Amino acid sequence: MAISAFTAFNTRLAADFETGDKCRDKESILPGSRIELRHIRYVVAAADHGSFRRAAAALGIQESAVSRRIRDLEDRLGTAFFIRSPGGVKLTHAGKQFVQRGRKALSEIGLAKAEISAIGRGDDGHLKIGIFSSLASGFLSELVQAFGEQHAAVQLTFIDGNPAEHLASIRQHQLDVAFITGFGSWPNCASQHLWSERIFAVLPVHHPRAGDLKVNFEDLAHEPFMVSEAAPGEEIHDYLVQRLASLGRHPDIHQHLVGRDNLMQLVALGRGLTVTSEATTGTQFPGVVFRPIEDEVLPFCGVWSASNENPALAALLDLARSMTSAVEQSAFNFLFPDQGDADP
Repeated sequence: MAISAFTAFNTRLAADFETGDKCRDKESILPGSRIELRHIRYVVAAADHGSFRRAAAALGIQESAVSRRIRDLEDRLGTAFFIRSPGGVKLTHAGKQFVQRGRKALSEIGLAKAEISAIGRGDDGHLKIGIFSSLASGFLSELVQAFGEQHAAVQLTFIDGNPAEHLASIRQHQLDVAFITGFGSWPNCASQHLWSERIFAVLPVHHPRAGDLKVNFEDLAHEPFMVSEAAPGEEIHDYLVQRLASLGRHPDIHQHLVGRDNLMQLVALGRGLTVTSEATTGTQFPGVVFRPIEDEVLPFCGVWSASNENPALAALLDLARSMTSAVEQSAFNFLFPDQGDADP
């Protein structure tokens, strides 16, 4: 084949792979392409087996179908892919070029199908998760770990923030799901209560109540408290104001522009007390002790947009619900151990 003719063939081949005219076949390599996937498979199979007959047998179709479709493709592109002989077929230079590109195309399409299928099953993809609780221990920590084990290819991105920020991000689809405190009906959001955590007072080790198994707000109402200005400091501040004011005390609450670690250090230094959720107690901080506050429990909900069709989100929510059901059943069995053996 002359160089100019081969260059023209390559130009037509590239055009057919990338743009081309409208094709009615559902297996076109791309919308609007004139080359169909089955054409590529036929050519590659014939090259691999050195024979239209053996290629047809491997593909499970008639030899005439392979021969006819390859001939149609050669006529369309204006060049022969094979040198035909009674003993079989052998690739021309143009045929070698087509097969090289064709193998890449089939491989890429196969990978794309596998990736899309994985995303559809929730086995691949990306989740943006707003959090308002520590990941040190507890339900959320266990949920993240279990989801990672079951869906290792899904990338998880975590964003700290307060409920108002998370809800705004959910509505704007900047977050897939947020785990926040409280019960409620949030406009344009779906939600479900998933777990609850006890509330703990954080005391310096030398505090008079540090040796108690639990404390109550009556014991601590006269103490100064501290919160961070960063999330969830605002919610903790409001919670303390409500609880302390109900005891007839004027709340003594100081806000500091520090993170959780430095706030704990301020408690250890005797600058005041603070409160935290149960999950935080999974982390050790020198100089402080955690003591549960009697009858104080904090509910947590998962919140998401009902219009969010991310398959990975559906998989996470299904897992969270199953874990919630398991926790509730375990609690039921603990409270009523004989119920499981009762006759139906």
